[in-house]
Amino acid sequence: MQNQQKVQVASCKVRLSWRDRLALVGLACAAFIFNTSEFIPIGLLSDIARDFGVTEARAGLLISVYAWAVMLLSLPLMLLVSRMELKRLMVGLTLLFALFQLLSAAAPGYYALMLARIGVACTHAVFWSIVSPLAVRLVPDRFRPLALSVIVTGSSVAMVFGLPLGRVIGLYVGWRATFRCIGVFALLVCLYLTCILPKVPSRGGFSPRKLPVLLTNPLLVGIYLLTLGVAGAYFTGYSYIEPFLKQVADMTDDGVTATLMLFGGMGIAGSLAFSHWYGRYARRFLTLVLLGMAACLALLRPAAEWMPAVVLLCALWGMVATAFNVSLQNEIITHSPQDATSVSMSIFSGIFNLGIGCGTWVGGAACTHLSIASVGYVGGAIALAAFAFWRWRVSRLLAAKGM
Repeated sequence: MQNQQKVQVASCKVRLSWRDRLALVGLACAAFIFNTSEFIPIGLLSDIARDFGVTEARAGLLISVYAWAVMLLSLPLMLLVSRMELKRLMVGLTLLFALFQLLSAAAPGYYALMLARIGVACTHAVFWSIVSPLAVRLVPDRFRPLALSVIVTGSSVAMVFGLPLGRVIGLYVGWRATFRCIGVFALLVCLYLTCILPKVPSRGGFSPRKLPVLLTNPLLVGIYLLTLGVAGAYFTGYSYIEPFLKQVADMTDDGVTATLMLFGGMGIAGSLAFSHWYGRYARRFLTLVLLGMAACLALLRPAAEWMPAVVLLCALWGMVATAFNVSLQNEIITHSPQDATSVSMSIFSGIFNLGIGCGTWVGGAACTHLSIASVGYVGGAIALAAFAFWRWRVSRLLAAKGM
């Protein structure tokens, strides 16, 4: 009888409370708006270019410069705020994010919009460094995969509803209205987080003198390099998916919007696949994901000849992209020292955004010097190189750790 009572008490201790669930929902909503904002220029690329009288490749620099700003600022900004209590930091970031969105909407010219986007990038740099470690700390250890999946699901829902809805608003009301809507929604999320998020103390400041501990860890370095390659490959094609679908696949505006929604929706499927299978089959899971990424990019141009084929390919592409992202976040949190998870994630965020910036630049160069139809082939070649690095280096390091 006493043993049964002990089991019942133990089971109660590992249940997820309603407050924890509501807090995770708030963080997922924040992830939704941050992810929507990061990629919204992709869905509005043609309109922004036309409004400011610039080429699509130059408008694409809004994505590249944003990503490079995150890459450069993630680590120094995270070191600067590493001692702050996490609730206050999250609420402050969301408020600043909202203000910069409203400034983006009011930008009188191309360079003013660029400056406002750099301001958004500053908030982004810290947000993605802390949101996953914060979500993990809100719940018992056994719910860590669930917490990570909830955050990634928030990002994926941004691709389902945020990016397409922002695109629809931009098409019918103007791209500035899209940024205003994001700003207003961010203010509402800020208020929600203020009310529901519990205080989570910092684990102490992280000294730059401890960085060699992270940067000499072979597994972490391998994950960072793999991240750079895959993100670069992904965004070589994805940054120009809107004009590609219109010009090469000959889709209507509504068709492009529906395809982008499906792309994001399958990200949720990728998150669910991670939560079900990654714990048991980590290396096999990542092998399939990386092969899927390379195949989706390489087959993008041939699939454009038949609309159902390119739609299905984009669906698979969205699934493997999300599965890759959440898998590597899990590995970084698992293999980093406890007092360094936020800094490790800031490095991951910086490198991922370096990949975004480089991929967007490479894709723009392919559009300029080859044709927009070639972006999938170029991205596929980079993805194959990343897969080779995975098999040669990172997979073996995970195997050595019994993963």
